[in-house]
Amino acid sequence: QAQLVESGGGLVQPGGSLRLSCAVSISMHSLNVMGWHRQAPGKERELVAEHISGGSTNYADSVKGRFTISLDNAKNTMYLQMNSLKPEDTAVYYCSAGFRLGSYDYWGQGTQVTVSS
Repeated sequence: QAQLVESGGGLVQPGGSLRLSCAVSISMHSLNVMGWHRQAPGKERELVAEHISGGSTNYADSVKGRFTISLDNAKNTMYLQMNSLKPEDTAVYYCSAGFRLGSYDYWGQGTQVTVSS
């Protein structure tokens, strides 16, 4: 079993930046896929960014060029750097991880990101 704990959410003005962190209780080397999802009020949860073992990454079209997913294996921590934030980025952000591509077995509790002036 793995436990994931997010931190770093908060209130930011449009155009601002935030960095989310996800602390993982097991070695990330054992996980083949790690990702960030988000869910806005009244909307379905969507994949924002994912990191696949071997180093490849995927991003939702809406965040390409603004968000960056990264891993620090020494700290067992995953990050999501979010720049040029927009009001439509407002959502609860969840980190997630899995052993098989396309399958997320573990989820964090979520952290709120609010982009507003």
